[in-house]
Amino acid sequence: MGGCMSSGSIEVSEEERRLHREAEKSLKEAKAKMSKQVKVLLLGSGDSGKSTILKQMRLIHRVPFSSQEVESYRQLVFNNLTHGLKYLLDAMEDMNLTVSAENAPHVRVIEDAVDLKDGEPYPISYLEPLRKLWEDPFVQQAWERGNEAALPDNLIYYFTDLNRLFDPAYVPNEQDIVHARARTIGITETVFSLRENEMMMVDVGGQKSERRKWIHCFQDVTSILFLVSLSGYDQCLVEDKDANQMQDAMTIWDSICHSQWFKQTSIILFLNKDDLFERKVQHSHIRSTFPDFDGEERDARAGREYFKKRFARLSQKANAKEREIYIHVTTATDTAMLRVVMAAVEGQCTHP
Repeated sequence: MGGCMSSGSIEVSEEERRLHREAEKSLKEAKAKMSKQVKVLLLGSGDSGKSTILKQMRLIHRVPFSSQEVESYRQLVFNNLTHGLKYLLDAMEDMNLTVSAENAPHVRVIEDAVDLKDGEPYPISYLEPLRKLWEDPFVQQAWERGNEAALPDNLIYYFTDLNRLFDPAYVPNEQDIVHARARTIGITETVFSLRENEMMMVDVGGQKSERRKWIHCFQDVTSILFLVSLSGYDQCLVEDKDANQMQDAMTIWDSICHSQWFKQTSIILFLNKDDLFERKVQHSHIRSTFPDFDGEERDARAGREYFKKRFARLSQKANAKEREIYIHVTTATDTAMLRVVMAAVEGQCTHP
């Protein structure tokens, strides 16, 4: 195609030929690797459990956490305890609740809490204030009304094990790491080796301010893993107290299913936090936030089927004949369950 005119031949040295062959070989290897790599995009609103899935994938595929990562999680657990409780205490004001008089002096300790330094044990002076405040009846009342303030749902996991966490030799175990929460800022890419393929999982922040970055991840996506917090049906967003988590998730899901970017991309939906959902429907009725729910009160199975149908209907409205939609009910903090579900997901991603 398009010949190149020249008045004489160009001498090419043996060294240049060798470099050219190496460059071609590298290009061929990179193309072969790309053809074997599946790119899975983790999407969903904030607090749906995306980063938890990524941590579980590391455990399932034995991608170890470095000593520096373990240390950062140790510090993060302390941060989750102090900042989580402070967030709960702040929420009490809007609920017209106040801490018992005998526990009031402990509030200042939590409000003034600072982050730990590398290697610094949890200061023992925090143990009693944390325990007393958590056990305070009015704090527990506020905790029961957590849906009104999008309270962090990992607090109960850590607060029931304070003595272990305050041991000077404490090192976080796998479940401590899985439950640890930090808001995802920006984009995280992690690669896992499967039997015949490589899987790159891309985790992006779910808060509204982070969503504008999603577009940068849309190219060459094999599958989308979309997470929804089932227990968010009666809960507000962290960043917007007037918005409902489930309604927000449905809006994002609808736009993803309609997107031109994903017309032929397989989409896997995780209705996540099923363990919290099971407990919550016993006292918070789905019909109060979704009036068209016609199942029995306290019937978790009927609730799951209702939300499955709502999301399935939205994807069908998007005329999703060109691709498959897979739906799984999950508890992202349950490693054994995730091991089974992710084996199915990997099959769906590599053979869409």
